[in-house]
Amino acid sequence: MKIAIAGCGYVGLSMATLLSKKHNVVALDIMQNKVEMINKRVSPIKDSYIEKYLTEEKLSLKATTDYKDAFEGAEYIIICTPTNYDENNNVFDTSSVEDTIERVQLMKKKPTIIIKSTIPIGFTNMMRKKYKMKNIIFSPEFLREGKALYDNLYPSRIIVGEKSEEGKKFANILKEVSLKAEVEIKLMDSMEAEAVKLFSNTYLAMRVAYFNELDSFCEIKGLSAKDIIEGMGLDNRIGMHYNNPSFGYGGYCLPKDTKQLLASYHDIQNNLIKSIVESNMTRKKHIVKMVLERNPKVVGIYRLIMKKDSDNFRYSAIQDIIKMLKNKNIEILIYEPMLHTDNFDDCKVTNNFNLFSETSDIIMANRWEEKLEEIKNKVYTRDIYYKDI
Repeated sequence: MKIAIAGCGYVGLSMATLLSKKHNVVALDIMQNKVEMINKRVSPIKDSYIEKYLTEEKLSLKATTDYKDAFEGAEYIIICTPTNYDENNNVFDTSSVEDTIERVQLMKKKPTIIIKSTIPIGFTNMMRKKYKMKNIIFSPEFLREGKALYDNLYPSRIIVGEKSEEGKKFANILKEVSLKAEVEIKLMDSMEAEAVKLFSNTYLAMRVAYFNELDSFCEIKGLSAKDIIEGMGLDNRIGMHYNNPSFGYGGYCLPKDTKQLLASYHDIQNNLIKSIVESNMTRKKHIVKMVLERNPKVVGIYRLIMKKDSDNFRYSAIQDIIKMLKNKNIEILIYEPMLHTDNFDDCKVTNNFNLFSETSDIIMANRWEEKLEEIKNKVYTRDIYYKDI
C-alpha cells in the first residue's frame, strides 16, 4: 500500500525507512535540501541504522515537498511533525499537526491519519470533533536519538490509541516490519495512549534527575557517586541502567514533555511532577556553582551535543549553563565541530582543539570522550560511566 509520512525528522525518517521495506512510502518535508538528500539515499540526520538502510536495503521510498504528491492515493498519512513547547501558553504548539489534518480534510478520499507527533492529552479527541473525522488515531513512539530506526526495528512495545479493528490493523503493520520475534501490542483509547507517552518520558526524566541529585550530594560531601550508584544498582528493582550523572536532562523530548505533563496537572494537586521539572534547573545551577568556585576567566565548552556521535544539540542542558555563566561575566569558548561558524549565542566558537584546550582555564564536558584524556586535568565532567545514559 501507499503510506505518506509528514515530517522527516528522527521520528518521520525512521518511520519512512522502516515502512518502505514493505510498502510504497512517500515522505513529505518542507526543507528541499532534506528531500534531495533522502532521494539520493543520504540520511540528513545522524543515525547509523538509517544510514545503513538507505544505502544497502531495497526500499520503496521517495521524498517530496509537494503534499498533494505525498498524500494522493495514500491509505495512511502518518504525522511526524515537530510540536515544540510554547512557554507562554504552557502547551505544545500543535499547529503543524493541525495544518496536516486540514490538508487531509480537503481530500475526496480521506485516508487514516496516524499521529506520531507528541501531543497534549485529549488532543486526538479534540481533532476528531473539530474536523468531524473519526479516522484520526494517535500512536506514540519511543525512540532514542541516534537509534531511532533500531528502536523501530526492535520496539519495546507497540501502542495504538484505538481499540477497533483499524487500531489493530495499524499495530500489525508496524509489527510486520519489525525484526523482533515477540512484540507486545497494546490497544487503548486515545487519551490513555497520549498519557503513556508523557508519563513515560517524565519517568525517564525523573530517573535522570534522581541520579543527578545523588551526584550533587556526593560532590558536595566528597563521596563516591559511583560506589553508591553501583551499590543501589545491585537491587534488581533499581538496576544498572539510565543512571549516569550529567549536567541535566535535555534534548528534544524530555524538557518539553515534562512541562506539558505538569501543565496537564493544572487543576490536580501534585508534588513529584513539579519537582521533576524544577530539579533539572537546580542541577544546572549546582553545576555552575561548582565551576565558578574554581574562579575561571575562560570556560571551555566541549561539545554542545547531548550525546556522543549525535549531530543534534537542540535544548541541550549545556546551553542553559552557558547562559548562567555569561550572566556571571565569564568568557565562554565553545569547541563544536558540528558548528561551521565562529559565534554561537554571542560566544566564541573554535574547531581548533589545541587552541581550545590552551585558551580554556576549565573545560566542561557533559560526556567524556577519549580526546579529552590529554587535557583531563582541565576537564570538569560528572560522567561516571563514559556512556550517554
